[in-house]
Amino acid sequence: MKKDNVLSLTSPESEAEDSRSVLEGLVREGARRLLQEALECEVEEFLERVRRDREPTEAAVAVRNGHLPDRKLVSGIGPLEVRQPRVRMRCASPVNTSETSSPGKFTSAILPPYLRRLPGVDALIPALYLKGISTGDCQEALAAILGPQVVGLSAPNIVRLKAVWEDEYQTWCRRDRRDLSTQHYVYWWADGVHFNVRLEDERSCILVLMGALEDGRKEVIAVQDGYRESKESWRDLLADLKRRGLKQGPKLAVGDGALGFWAALAQEFAEVRGQRCWVHKTANVLDKMPKSIQSNAKKRIHDIYLAATRKDALIAFAEFVRLYTDKYPKACACLQKDKEEMLAFYDFPAQHWPHLRSTNPIESTFATVRLRTKRTKGCGSRTATLTMVFKLALAAQKKWRRINAPQVLGKIMGGVRFKDGEEAPANQYAAEAMAA
Repeated sequence: MKKDNVLSLTSPESEAEDSRSVLEGLVREGARRLLQEALECEVEEFLERVRRDREPTEAAVAVRNGHLPDRKLVSGIGPLEVRQPRVRMRCASPVNTSETSSPGKFTSAILPPYLRRLPGVDALIPALYLKGISTGDCQEALAAILGPQVVGLSAPNIVRLKAVWEDEYQTWCRRDRRDLSTQHYVYWWADGVHFNVRLEDERSCILVLMGALEDGRKEVIAVQDGYRESKESWRDLLADLKRRGLKQGPKLAVGDGALGFWAALAQEFAEVRGQRCWVHKTANVLDKMPKSIQSNAKKRIHDIYLAATRKDALIAFAEFVRLYTDKYPKACACLQKDKEEMLAFYDFPAQHWPHLRSTNPIESTFATVRLRTKRTKGCGSRTATLTMVFKLALAAQKKWRRINAPQVLGKIMGGVRFKDGEEAPANQYAAEAMAA
């Protein structure tokens, strides 16, 4: 007699989902038990330390006194419910207690008072917001990540969080909190980043200044609200750097040719050389040419700034002008403007050329800022925009790669000259100076 076939009413997908739920439950339970054991051990170690420090005839300074009410913690693997041991102090001033305990009171270093969310979850909230999740959608997004039981992550919390960011930015801008007297920058990158502000008619312009230190690290130097990248706005930013103690400017500053930055730089740090951004220059030149020839023209512009030597670059430069000056004089005039500043990078190490030919360090960083403002249709105020730019810049700073060949930066600061990307003998420059 054949056995009846039993048909499964569950699909492979639902079985996999059940398996994941069981696995997540096991992980949460394991984490809860480990946390509970750690809390018990912490209290036992504290009590043992107090016992060792007291005289044999003295009464116990601290004793166990049950548990505090159950506390539910929001974590990356779901809610964890723990019972924290309670310690009763019998003496107002116990000796040699843990560093986290104040006189007359025991405080857990593992589970501080009032903690409801683990630090990793608190870091997730700004990450979601800054990457484009709107305030109203944060709760739904967090529930999808951490589980439906997630609590305490509502839209008002995001609003309070933004207020904290604003305070952080104001503190960062204070002169007494960020001293620049010991900083020595080799390169600067300057740019003005424009954003739409929903509650204002004019677009917000944020002035951003980045710098490369002698060890090759890049850092945000200034993030400041400006008025249309004007000379006055940039001069106020640069003057503030001096007030913070910055003694000298970098060896080279990179920026767009349209910035008021250059006029301000000439007044505040006149010794700094300028390098115009080739990405901006290429876009400006091609904008004055028909689309049918832009591809070929772009290749010829690449031939200029990718040339191995300044001489080869000048040859490619002259060839571009010869080919297009009759039909497209405005495009050639745009290219020839600031010609010397376009080729300044040839007087610096070849390993650094990829960093110096454009303001890409800033452009790539604020691509994420523009993406976020596009998704959320802009921030509601200039202050919110400025704060968001500040937080994203600091977050991006952690991932910025160092300057190529950082060991060469010290030579630049020491006054060593370079020609066509290679270190030039000192006697060569002495002869050239005498001939001049």
